[in-house]
Amino acid sequence: MMIACLSPNGQNICRGDEPPTRLIVATVKGVSLLDRTSPSAPWTDSGRTLDGHCSSVMREPKRGGVFAGMHSGGLYYSADNGETWAPCMNGITIEHIFCLGYAHHGDKIVLYAGTQPASMFRSDDYGKSWVEQPGIKETEGREAWTFPSPPHDAHVKSMTIDPRDPNVIYAGVEQGDLLKTTDGGATWVVKDDFSKPTDWTYRDIHQIMVHPDNSNEVYMSTGMGVYRSYDAGETWELFLDNSFRIGYPDHMYVSPRDGNTIFISGAGANPGQWRKSKRAEGTVMRSRDRLRTAVEASAGLPDEGRVNFEAMSIAIYPSGFTLYVGTTDGEVYASDDEAEHWTRIATGLAPISKIHHYRNLQPA
Repeated sequence: MMIACLSPNGQNICRGDEPPTRLIVATVKGVSLLDRTSPSAPWTDSGRTLDGHCSSVMREPKRGGVFAGMHSGGLYYSADNGETWAPCMNGITIEHIFCLGYAHHGDKIVLYAGTQPASMFRSDDYGKSWVEQPGIKETEGREAWTFPSPPHDAHVKSMTIDPRDPNVIYAGVEQGDLLKTTDGGATWVVKDDFSKPTDWTYRDIHQIMVHPDNSNEVYMSTGMGVYRSYDAGETWELFLDNSFRIGYPDHMYVSPRDGNTIFISGAGANPGQWRKSKRAEGTVMRSRDRLRTAVEASAGLPDEGRVNFEAMSIAIYPSGFTLYVGTTDGEVYASDDEAEHWTRIATGLAPISKIHHYRNLQPA
């Protein structure tokens, strides 16, 4: 059985031998399970198995363990594909687990957990124990890190492990810095060439994407738009600003069929604007030329412009791949044809949302 995960801040690239028959979804009221009896069968809602606001859910493929990071209550582990859960907090001193990642060093598996307040923990024994990586907490300039909403603590929103070198990890602190390690997290270096004094928002980093064909080619979605680097993060170019249809970009994935095709999701404007208009203008777009140009790829998605797509994931298998998106209304959509068409596979779940974003879209 292939398992895929969908969460705002997880390591949402899943691989297997066939299309998924279980999708593990992080919501503001826990982890929901969607199941189908075969890759061609309809999806059904199998219920919720972990209570609390889940920020990140990740399945490590070699041993099959599933990890869920919560906004309070810490980190949980499931050995049975999300059916049951147990705390795995030994050594973790911060209960708000914001993002998760794994790296494979041959047969060795290393796990990472990013937190709020911003820090990083590492496990070399599959979550039995964790060690804080001091480099992030000791970053020079950390006093400038903040977040607009109370309690104003910056967080490690996302991490990306280079698919060609498991020791290379990019961590995005929202709002604070882009950090990079080349030694598996022992030391971290700030990569701040992208930041300019005239920026209207301070280093508002969402996601980093390393191109699978070229580790020097890195993309970064932020509150300012999308940046691109051709030298592994040393220098950056802002090539999609807030005038782009997705003015508040988040998730990005390269098609496994074609290195030029990139899928990107996000909102039309920042969440502060949602609070005023009660509209996120969320969408998904597809580019065939590495984001030089892009078109909306939203046929079948909600078209009223109110919701945002707070989570996006990709499941890759020998015959193709499936994209999944989750909305602030608690709906899940899937596409098997490179985002040409989307099908709703679940409705009535709790909102799928980073922190309180979904509240900004609710009636006053």
